Amino acid sequence: MTTKWIPEIMYEETDEGSTSSIPFIMVPEDETMPNLLYMFESRATGRDEPGLDGSPVPIVEWDLHQYADMAILKENLTTSIYDEVRKALGLESMSAAVEKGKKISDKIRGNVEK
Repeated sequence: MTTKWIPEIMYEETDEGSTSSIPFIMVPEDETMPNLLYMFESRATGRDEPGLDGSPVPIVEWDLHQYADMAILKENLTTSIYDEVRKALGLESMSAAVEKGKKISDKIRGNVEK
């Protein structure tokens, strides 16, 4: 379905007033999660310029970033190209990550069985 739905990035707040470090997007029932998200980085320059009334207004730089769904990339790229993307992002190869994940799961299972 094609609508003008705009994803909203949200953070879960706890009862103690802190927030989760991993955001989420509430996806309406008739929509799908976007394959690509666009997000502006906003950074104050430390400089000002005169506003309409002459008072100083901070100058802010805007830089557009794109964030791709790694599951879509994994599904559509060869293993070697996908691993190159992971490497470019500072991640290990998929096989190394899976191996580490198995070791962590085995350790958790061992602790649960004790």
